[in-house]
Amino acid sequence: MNDESIDELRAAYDAQLRGVTPPGGGARVERDGPLTRVVGWHRGFVSGPRDLGVHGADLDRLIARQRDFYAARGEAVEWKTRAHDLPADLTDRLTAAGFVAEDSETVLVGRSADLAGEPVLPDAVTLRRVTARRDLERIAALESEVWDEDWSWIADDLTARIESAPENTVALVAEAGGEVVCAAWLVFKDGADFAGLWGGSTLEEWRGQGIYRAMVAHRARLASARGVPYLYVDASTDSAPTLSRLGLRAITTTTPYVWSP
Repeated sequence: MNDESIDELRAAYDAQLRGVTPPGGGARVERDGPLTRVVGWHRGFVSGPRDLGVHGADLDRLIARQRDFYAARGEAVEWKTRAHDLPADLTDRLTAAGFVAEDSETVLVGRSADLAGEPVLPDAVTLRRVTARRDLERIAALESEVWDEDWSWIADDLTARIESAPENTVALVAEAGGEVVCAAWLVFKDGADFAGLWGGSTLEEWRGQGIYRAMVAHRARLASARGVPYLYVDASTDSAPTLSRLGLRAITTTTPYVWSP
């Protein structure tokens, strides 16, 4: 990935990945000025271009309007920010409006062809693509266990994505003895040069055996075969070092700011 500078990759990310495609299942996208917001998801979601082009009191009103919109629905809302967003005081104004920062993640980008490969798994582990509701619920259960919080909503999210655009979401499980030990999914966006790596969670006792790397290699191979040149991922502090060693490069960080009723 030496041909592209970090600035060029970041510019392509900003141009192609700032919007959001709802998973289906009744979720819809609305616009409010420069913002895109999702209604009918597991919680509200707001994103915008790199530069909102709104400042001062006008920005405060835009923020309050999103908060009040979801408050009227009795829903929490996540405003997804990136470290290079403008105006520079956006996060300060979100905080003043009652939004709370959650953990930051590193946005990493890598070339699909460079990361692609035959997945190498421990002898006891098998990898398969899943679409059945029961398997998607097993993914949600694993994510809930790994992250020690309620991820049950992910079963609905993946179900809706697969039903609305089955070619654009590839859900995978790694299993041993009938138990899901790792889960991950790959999300394509029509017309984009990037496919998203999501999930990528492994039970603690199965870590360090190459399962996570195998999941990345398999998804990269699928993206490369489809002609999608790049993979991107919002990486936790646990995942970022592994992904960096595989050759992905950091282009920014992302922090969700959440308001809850």
